[in-house]
Amino acid sequence: MSYIKFKVPDALKEDIKNELNTIAGKRDSKIRKGMNEVTKSIERSLAKLVIMAEDVSPPEILFHVPLLCEEKSIPYCYVTTKKELGNAARINVASSAIAIETIGTGNEKALEDIIKKLEALKK
Repeated sequence: MSYIKFKVPDALKEDIKNELNTIAGKRDSKIRKGMNEVTKSIERSLAKLVIMAEDVSPPEILFHVPLLCEEKSIPYCYVTTKKELGNAARINVASSAIAIETIGTGNEKALEDIIKKLEALKK
C-alpha cells in the first residue's frame, strides 16, 4: 500500500514544477514546506494545492496526506523527487511535501488549469 494514489504524466509534472517556481517567486505568495506545516495547512483548510514527492522514505510519512486532502476537498499531486520539489519551491533543501496557501497576484489562471488537469486524471 502506498500514498501515491494516481500517476501524474511527466508533462504535467513539469507544468506543476514551473508553476510552483513562479508562485514561489512572488512576494505575496505563501508556501508551506515540510510534512508538519503541510499537515496543519490541510487541517485548517488553508491549502489550495498540495504537492508531494514520490521518493519519500519511509512512505508512511505521507500516508495520511492524500486522505486528509480528499476529506477537505483539497487537490493534491506528485512530483518525482524531493530535490525537484525543493528546487521548484526555491528552497535549497529537499522537501517531501509542499502546500500552496496563497498564490500571489497574477497566478490564478495557471493554478486553476493545473487543478482542472489533476481532476481529469482522477476520473
